[in-house]
Amino acid sequence: MSFPFRVFSCVCLWLLSVLFLLPTVGKALASNTSDRETRVAVAANFVPALRALAETFEARHGGRIGIVVGSTGKLYAQIHHGAPFDALFAADERRPALLEKEGRARPGSRFTYAIGRLALWSPDAGRVDAAGRVLDEGRFRHLAIANPKLAPYGRATQQVLEAHGLWQTLRPRLVRGENVGQALQFVRSGNAELGFVALSQIQRPGQTVAGSHWVVPEDLYAPIVQQAVLLTDNPLAADFLHFVQSTEGRDIIRSFGYRIP
Repeated sequence: MSFPFRVFSCVCLWLLSVLFLLPTVGKALASNTSDRETRVAVAANFVPALRALAETFEARHGGRIGIVVGSTGKLYAQIHHGAPFDALFAADERRPALLEKEGRARPGSRFTYAIGRLALWSPDAGRVDAAGRVLDEGRFRHLAIANPKLAPYGRATQQVLEAHGLWQTLRPRLVRGENVGQALQFVRSGNAELGFVALSQIQRPGQTVAGSHWVVPEDLYAPIVQQAVLLTDNPLAADFLHFVQSTEGRDIIRSFGYRIP
């Protein structure tokens, strides 16, 4: 066999081996990439805290935490329709429990990450007093709330207004958002002078809350027990949920005004 032919044969064998290996290498690379990315669905109230958690986690462990925001009810429906979420941070305990019961969540992954707190807030200093008497006095045209049918913070708001005997009286003034994030935007944009929001949306670690607010006593509404659950076997999502439950993760959540169970 001549030397040029031997070289040609070796090159051909090398090319064939590369062609056979490419699919395996491609699958391995794709798997490695997906392991370092995750899509986390989160109720609107928890977005500021989750972003802080994600930034700390990514800086420490790498990877990318993609965040998808919505009302708990809408996110639950999207999961039923096949939305590619790896984990859910709900604003209640009912939907994560249902997902677990339906076999859509990883068994044993459900946990309570926070107890939500409701606040009445206005960007105007002095508009909201520390006892919430502004509701009875009616010195406003519009009051923003989250939709009670979709959002746990909306249900809590309805309970507070009912406890004050104001639910029917104030209904013509209510501006309803799909979730508590939209309720906050209605107030920020001036479409409502004040609104019921999550305390976590207006409280930042080490900062004074802008405007004026009333932290609603928790005995006026049913506890807002917020649970998270793992939906897939994505390793990064599992690691992130473990971090959220760590001492460092719980301290971050507490700094946004939540109670920790």
